[in-house]
Amino acid sequence: MQTVRRLSLCCGLLILWNASGAFSAEPRRVDRLDLQDGDTIVFLGDSITHQSLFTQYVEDFFYTRLPGLRIRIHNSGVGGAKASDALQRFDRDVAAYKPKYVAVLLGMNDGGVKPYDDELFQTYRRDMNRIADRIVEIGATPIWMTPTMYDATAARASGRPVPAERTEFYNATLAYYGAWLREFAGTRGGAFVDLYGPLNELTHQARRDQADFTMIKDAVHPDAPGQLVMAAAFLEDLQFAKPLSNIRITVGSQAPVVRATGGVATEVTGTGDELSFLWEADGLPWAPPPETEAGIRLLNLGHRWTREALEVHGLDPGQYDLLIDGEPVGRFSAEQLARHVELQSNPRTPQYQQAVQVAELNRKRNDTAIRPLRNEWRDFQAARRVEAGLAFQPDNEKLKAQLATLQKSLIGIEERIAAHETLASEIDNEIRKVNRPLPRKYELKKHVPAEVSVRIREGGRPLMNALVQLHGLLGVMAEARTDGTGDCLLQTQSGSDLDPGDYWLVIKPGPRMELAAADMFSQMVTVRSGRNEFELQLETCLKSQ
Repeated sequence: MQTVRRLSLCCGLLILWNASGAFSAEPRRVDRLDLQDGDTIVFLGDSITHQSLFTQYVEDFFYTRLPGLRIRIHNSGVGGAKASDALQRFDRDVAAYKPKYVAVLLGMNDGGVKPYDDELFQTYRRDMNRIADRIVEIGATPIWMTPTMYDATAARASGRPVPAERTEFYNATLAYYGAWLREFAGTRGGAFVDLYGPLNELTHQARRDQADFTMIKDAVHPDAPGQLVMAAAFLEDLQFAKPLSNIRITVGSQAPVVRATGGVATEVTGTGDELSFLWEADGLPWAPPPETEAGIRLLNLGHRWTREALEVHGLDPGQYDLLIDGEPVGRFSAEQLARHVELQSNPRTPQYQQAVQVAELNRKRNDTAIRPLRNEWRDFQAARRVEAGLAFQPDNEKLKAQLATLQKSLIGIEERIAAHETLASEIDNEIRKVNRPLPRKYELKKHVPAEVSVRIREGGRPLMNALVQLHGLLGVMAEARTDGTGDCLLQTQSGSDLDPGDYWLVIKPGPRMELAAADMFSQMVTVRSGRNEFELQLETCLKSQ
């Protein structure tokens, strides 16, 4: 037990000076983050953080769900790092950014990728305590994140030679590290995030249907779906996981009644068969990129983390078209709307498209600025390791040559880091221009199927057996042949309703026919809800009645 040398009261905190010469504050457990405009979170880690994926997805969430706050995330991951390596770069790569929170993800390399080794663990334990001391010294709050999963099944399936003891024991070693870290967080203070549990649980859940399922193809570095699981675990354990919005409106004989969370509904008008209102949301849906789809599905992410619900009561029975800013986004029955419909993953809503734009810009920011910045630190880490080796072998010429090469590569590193940070800031400013929700006009209109009839005359006589088609973006949407009177009623090929919109009306001559005016005629027409009648005189032009 360390001896207390001095006791003082400073700024309301009990500060202890211990025998190791480090300050330590009375531990304070944190269950949620108190984020304010301008706050910085540093993610300190190894190659799993260096991948710049789970940090990117957390950024996407903050950009879309907290659009009014400028939260800065600094990625401080370096491939191959152990806790001792993180200490080497702490001043420049952590403290220099004046973080409010430091999220620490270390342990994958510290355990040696082998069965439990107590000497390695005690080194990890010592260095994690030193990291905790440094975080307290700079006035930040730690967020302790468990090491992730070692996927032994993926390792065995890779075809590469892997020691049997590694596949049998290393995931259990990481479980031990994580269990210790939970206790460590309780004694040293800060927040705790379990990454190990969700990755293992969801992987084994998926393997009930697909025996070789993995989110970690190389056994160590989570792929995009696994990185999304990590981001979701971080957000859930720190209590960010909650619905985006819920709009509940009741229409009837009197004025509509509105109850809403996550935004404000105004200009609400409606009856039993229509509804219109202006919606100003507090945030945008979280829209992870397509490559995370397996993670989205396993997490039920849209419903649990970013649900955007619309619930309408009192509508007359029937089908209703939902339009946002005049664009159709879906068709729902009155019964579905009374239960509620969820829009957060609907690619046709303008807010989802806006969220995708934010995510694509942030992907560009991480690909072109953040990941290259992290690459700069690999040579720094390598140089510090070689220096440590030379301290024990000062006459080792090979190590001296390696250090000289590494030191040469470090020339200009500050300028390169500054250039990467400037680019990241420029793209961040672009994101800030498009991440604020815009007022959206919602309209529910009772669906009236479009019906299209065509009458064709050539030289005043009915044109019989001609093939009449409506062409849309997806090809032929409806067609029919004219009868003996030159008339036809177009039918969709699937038997479903024809949606209103702009189409090409195409007329082709029937078999064994001579068409004097042309071999084929086409013209753009606008089809509206309800009955549409078009009459074509081939000598003149097409007109709508």
